[in-house]
Amino acid sequence: MSIPEEHPRLRWEAAADHLLASVLPYATDGHAQYRLPGRTSRSGTVSDGLEGYARTFLLAAFRIAGAGGDVPPALLERYAEGLVCGTDPAHPYAWPALTDMAQQLVEAASIALALHETRPWLFDRLSPQQQERVVDWLAGFIGKRTPDNNWVLFRVIVEQFLAGVGGPHEPSEITGGLERIEEWYAGDGWYTDGKGRNYDYYCGWALHLYPSLWARMSGDTARQELYAGRLRRFLEQYQHFFAADGAPVHQGRSLTYRFATVAPLWLGALTGASPLPPGRTRRIADRVLRHFADHGAPDERGLLTLGWYHEFLPVTQSYSGPASPYWAGKAFLGLLLPPDHPAWTAPEEPALVELADQTLAIPAPGWLLHTTSADGIVRLANHGTDRDRVRTPDGIPDPHYVKLAYTSHTGPEVGEQARGVDNHVTVLAPDGTASLRRFIEPLTTADRFAASAYQDGAVRIVTASVVDGASEIRIHRVTAPAGHQVRDGGHPVAAASETGLFLWQEDGVALARRRPEGDPALAGVKREGGLAPADRSREGDAALTRLPQEDSLARADRSAGGLTSAVRALHGFTGTGLVTATNTNAFGRHSATPYALATSHPGGTALYVSLVWLAGAGQEPPAPAVRVEPDDVVVISLPGGGTVTVDMGTDVPTARREDPAAQHP
Repeated sequence: MSIPEEHPRLRWEAAADHLLASVLPYATDGHAQYRLPGRTSRSGTVSDGLEGYARTFLLAAFRIAGAGGDVPPALLERYAEGLVCGTDPAHPYAWPALTDMAQQLVEAASIALALHETRPWLFDRLSPQQQERVVDWLAGFIGKRTPDNNWVLFRVIVEQFLAGVGGPHEPSEITGGLERIEEWYAGDGWYTDGKGRNYDYYCGWALHLYPSLWARMSGDTARQELYAGRLRRFLEQYQHFFAADGAPVHQGRSLTYRFATVAPLWLGALTGASPLPPGRTRRIADRVLRHFADHGAPDERGLLTLGWYHEFLPVTQSYSGPASPYWAGKAFLGLLLPPDHPAWTAPEEPALVELADQTLAIPAPGWLLHTTSADGIVRLANHGTDRDRVRTPDGIPDPHYVKLAYTSHTGPEVGEQARGVDNHVTVLAPDGTASLRRFIEPLTTADRFAASAYQDGAVRIVTASVVDGASEIRIHRVTAPAGHQVRDGGHPVAAASETGLFLWQEDGVALARRRPEGDPALAGVKREGGLAPADRSREGDAALTRLPQEDSLARADRSAGGLTSAVRALHGFTGTGLVTATNTNAFGRHSATPYALATSHPGGTALYVSLVWLAGAGQEPPAPAVRVEPDDVVVISLPGGGTVTVDMGTDVPTARREDPAAQHP
């Protein structure tokens, strides 16, 4: 059918065409590899070149199949040529054989899935000899070892394609992979990526995606219904992970895949499993794609770089090569929907984040999500995800997993220069050694309340979070030696230039503000780096003034985009401050993080309470009243009315809310 010029689908087709055209200059002879500019992965140049072919082929496949093969012939020709040359051992750019634990196992799954979707226009038009070479290369997957995580599903996809074309395959390996993920299913739509508590976007763009697409390939209706039910429950929660402007929550690994985050939304529409109105599915997906485009991804060359918005290597992993970001092509799964599908034709419907403030308890990963419609920001309090159980025991905890909170508008401080202050509660010994939050013990996740603990040597910290609008009120029950310091960090905000961040503290407020480029209203703040009490720079005044530590509020503002981060000391802490850094944040080269500090722990166990706040322009951080009663009971009077009583004196903290407005409508 013809598509009207104003059809929303055309925007996605144009975006796909732009991405595919932009990688063409980097194709090798015969189009078997795409060697994009950027840092080489640990697998080497040849593997990276295969990755360039496989991941862009998956994107091309959605474009080709969605158009019923009605695409420029050159698109089909170059991927067909690459397939023939890549599987020819005599070709100078032939693909490496599939071996145990190798990166090419990942890429084989993208190729197999792409071949399945484009079969009438590509595989079926190859000569019998060419088809045999393709089958032989893919069949190298049989019997190969993979990591015990989402990789087991790559075997499922590859061998299912082989089965569909009459090639060699091992049925027990297909069912074995599908049965393996059952051990990782935690309920309510959530999978952990392998053993431990590895909750991240792989739950959606891998552990839901591949089984559902496998069921579509195989025609297994029983498993299809099982996966559809899980996906439906997952999407009921997952739709909240996107800000009103399309920014996804910045948490987990492989974030360089960017808008692949919307793949599960399209998958729900494709399989009939979505609980979302079709107009909302498209609105969220559209905004995510546009959000990254507005922030420089793809770049001026049309390429997706290793980073978040712009190139930023600390957000990547050692397996990430220059073409790794093209798993973002999974976002174009929606092109498999026909043009007259309601997801393309229904009127747009706003996302829930746009309509009202939302709170959501997600027990499986131990997350407490809260959004605010006034600024469209999503915040995620983390009380259960750490990924430490698959990492070296004495290694550095992964900042994309172990932080107390993540948001759609801020990223954790990462890299060798990161100080680890942001969203981390720690005990600091006199020699500067800091306790590390890792091997997190999930304790409870409930209505607007969650708690967890961690132990590091003699230090034990039990943390409870009470969320209220843009606020997270943290209560820490800290067991530590006398004389040690206790520090609780808030959300870091980032700017492109040093003069874009401004720090000051006045009347109990410490603030770092990001101004638009070239705005002379505030003078730039120069800092020596490291931790320091908050500084003050008044408008038009470059002088800095150190303020005493008893000031109760640290705050960081990013004016461009209207973002303000604050930490208020409510109980136990003796002061606040800000720490600045350079080249440690995916959202901008210069960053600042507010924190609360207690200068001397009394020894034994003591309570500390802080307000951690992130909001848009024109809002000010509230000051809830806190009363600490005997037996470690904390009573919080919320600014909007009502109280929350938190009992920290038990093994598992509990919370009781009293809302007068609810009792007297």
